[in-house]
Amino acid sequence: MKAAPPCVLTINGGSSSVRFALFEAGKNPRRLLRGKIDRIGLRGTSLTTTDSAGRTLVARRLTASDHRTAAGLLMDWLGTQAAFASVRAIGHRVVHGMSHTAPERVTPRLLAELRRITPYDPDHLPSGIKLIEACRRLHPKIPQIVCFDTAFHCTMPPVAKLMAIPWRYTTQGVERYGFHGLSYEFLMGELARLGGRKAARGRVILAHLGNGASLAAVLGGKSIDTSMGFTPAAGLVMSTRSGDLDPGLLAFLVRRDRMNPAQFDRMVNHESGLLGVSGKSSDMHDLLALEGSNKRARRAVDLFCYQARKWIGSYAAALGGLDTLIFAGGIGENAPAVRERICRGLGFLGITLNRKRNAKNAAVISAASSPVTVRVIHTDEELMIARSVCRALRLGGEPRRGLRR
Repeated sequence: MKAAPPCVLTINGGSSSVRFALFEAGKNPRRLLRGKIDRIGLRGTSLTTTDSAGRTLVARRLTASDHRTAAGLLMDWLGTQAAFASVRAIGHRVVHGMSHTAPERVTPRLLAELRRITPYDPDHLPSGIKLIEACRRLHPKIPQIVCFDTAFHCTMPPVAKLMAIPWRYTTQGVERYGFHGLSYEFLMGELARLGGRKAARGRVILAHLGNGASLAAVLGGKSIDTSMGFTPAAGLVMSTRSGDLDPGLLAFLVRRDRMNPAQFDRMVNHESGLLGVSGKSSDMHDLLALEGSNKRARRAVDLFCYQARKWIGSYAAALGGLDTLIFAGGIGENAPAVRERICRGLGFLGITLNRKRNAKNAAVISAASSPVTVRVIHTDEELMIARSVCRALRLGGEPRRGLRR
């Protein structure tokens, strides 16, 4: 009887959710199923999964007070799936890696390091560590690999990382790190596949526009700058995150409203952005539907597009020109009106859209005469994690590379 092929489980934890997928291992991992546990720690926690054809496998209510509990429930359900018996590794997305620049195998030493740097990312690292520990407790013999979302940006030059604050903080690791690295790494691989090596080695701006939104400037295949900084709250306005703010705002709110650090953190991460400006919704789809009759909804959409346009212009300056612009993420992939408004007025950079192709969310939406190629690419962080794990552990015939111990 032929043995079942090895599989990889990927886990992508957020602050209140866990996305997961099961892949058949190999050079091009094949997705067997995907799913999500949503609203962890809140009423109405749910588990939903679909197979490779998009058919719903399960949709049920759960009670999960934290990510450790959620991981246990996930493992219990996966244990009922025949393919889980063939899982040979678990790959995790870890949002903040500081100086870590490549996928690493989970060890007690690495876990201790992640706990040490938790103050640098208190919104994501604690839940990520809980997921890793839960998987290790439930399946101690299955190796785990962590893939850092900051690693893609380790190539940024010092001037792009530096923050203009007293040097003693810089020596303590307070600098611009950048995030969405797994998405950006996937997009660059897709650009090389679709556009060729020359395009991937050229002057590229990547726009990952979703609930979390950022842009990155890539030259010669390497990140030279990105809009998110020390935390994922920096840069472009997002669904509930403010993006860049005048640092004097905190002092003002402390004096006037007696706001404390926890209240300010909640405001800039959960009450601002599109939600704060519109007062209606954090969802771009909702705001586009409302903007004709609601001035604040329109202002929120206008602000998002205006800021994205500014970032594109600044990164074209940093790159010395532009060859390719890529839109990705939930908004970038599915909102033609937003892409059109972002690109409006960027003709001086060589960006001209084909309106019909843009309306259809085509793979290439730039006009034939446009010097800059504008692409729409569906990003896939889970697939990127699976590829990294397969390479690191030589699963499915992949050559070993890029693994730190």
